[in-house]
Amino acid sequence: MRSAATAGTAAAGTPGGGADPLADAPVVTGIGVVSPTGIGHEAHWAATLRADPAIGPLRRFDASSYPTRLGGEVPGFDTADRVPGRLIPQTDHWTHLALAATDLALADAGVVPADLPEYEMAVVTAGSSGGVEFGQREIQALWGKGPRHVGAYQSIAWFYAATTGQISIRHGMRGPCGVVVAEQAGALESFAQARRHLADGTRMVVAGGTDAPFSPYGLTCQLSSGRLSTRTDPARAYLPFDAAAAGYVPGEGGAILIVESAGSARARGAGPGYGRIAGYAATFDPPPGSGRPPTLARAIRTALAEAALDAADVDVVFADAAGVPALDEAEARALAEVFGPRGVPVTAPKSMTGRLYAGGAALDVATALLAMRDSVIPPTAGVTDVPDGYALDLVRGDPVPAALRGVLVLARGYGGFNAALVLRGTDDAPTGDPTTSDHTTSDHTTSETTSDHTTQGSQP
Repeated sequence: MRSAATAGTAAAGTPGGGADPLADAPVVTGIGVVSPTGIGHEAHWAATLRADPAIGPLRRFDASSYPTRLGGEVPGFDTADRVPGRLIPQTDHWTHLALAATDLALADAGVVPADLPEYEMAVVTAGSSGGVEFGQREIQALWGKGPRHVGAYQSIAWFYAATTGQISIRHGMRGPCGVVVAEQAGALESFAQARRHLADGTRMVVAGGTDAPFSPYGLTCQLSSGRLSTRTDPARAYLPFDAAAAGYVPGEGGAILIVESAGSARARGAGPGYGRIAGYAATFDPPPGSGRPPTLARAIRTALAEAALDAADVDVVFADAAGVPALDEAEARALAEVFGPRGVPVTAPKSMTGRLYAGGAALDVATALLAMRDSVIPPTAGVTDVPDGYALDLVRGDPVPAALRGVLVLARGYGGFNAALVLRGTDDAPTGDPTTSDHTTSDHTTSETTSDHTTQGSQP
């Protein structure tokens, strides 16, 4: 197994610069989830472990005339119950979801913003679609009724930074604030930005992302990528890493996390938290036709090096899982390059929700932290035929019990963005002893028929 320490990238960039990268690593103390699998992190987690499908026909508008007619929509979200009334007409559904997720995350962390210094609280969110539903409504008013019928909030509600601004204003958070726009990869960068702010003295950061891409205009924009699935069977529409993969299904929602410095969390008695952000790296792929290889493997190695982990220390990978055959093959190749063929368990719970764009990687991180808490790997849903050439140890069927001390989350955004985030537990660092690592036993290094984490009842 190739060591991340030999990948040519030093770990000197680790915040704190000490011998133990966990000493100053930020702690995630609160999770807020608003996703197709449920509202609240426990509802989402229970549905994920059951592998409940959350993809179905779009209900937010009539998509019957569109090539893509399926999506992952948040069930039972009542805006009036979760968003202050004065903010509803000022903001898009995407911001509504984020405001609700933030409230859930703050409550889960036991944080009362009014009790903390306002300039020591920061907000960094990811944006992708922006306020497409709000924007379409106002443009229709412009062309149908004239400029006097366009609301003043059109100038800000569509903008990528609108969610960050509304969270900041609502909770009196006046520290560093920003937004990252990198499609699916953006939320991982938001956590990296949070880590930088904490290293500079900020006490707490609200980070993550949500998305709400469902409107006629929004769906039309997504179709231009050529990556959306046009299948009408929800069970077969989004099949990442399957021989029958034919694109992905979009989804709405995401997750917001409360990220704190270890000292701040200790000072307010927050407990150990869910896990620590130990390493991060981002790369950008060369343009198609350049003859140069993609750079996801380099991002993985760099993130592991920053976390002071070897490849053998990673117990599971939460994959980007594009559902596009060429992209799935490229990701599988990068994983085999770093970890060896079938060298680490891989899972893609987003197969249940669809790809949530700015919210997707944030939800993956939330799911990964819950997996670490409960020592179990959630499954990939629907996939039955993983090509042998992928050399992928994909967790399918039922959840797999496993001690998870080091977890890697991957995300790729349209246009060439790659991001890799390493999570570690809040206890002692992994030993790195391969004899104690679940994924290096003989059961996981033999042929696919024995190494793929598919339960007996779900064998293809």
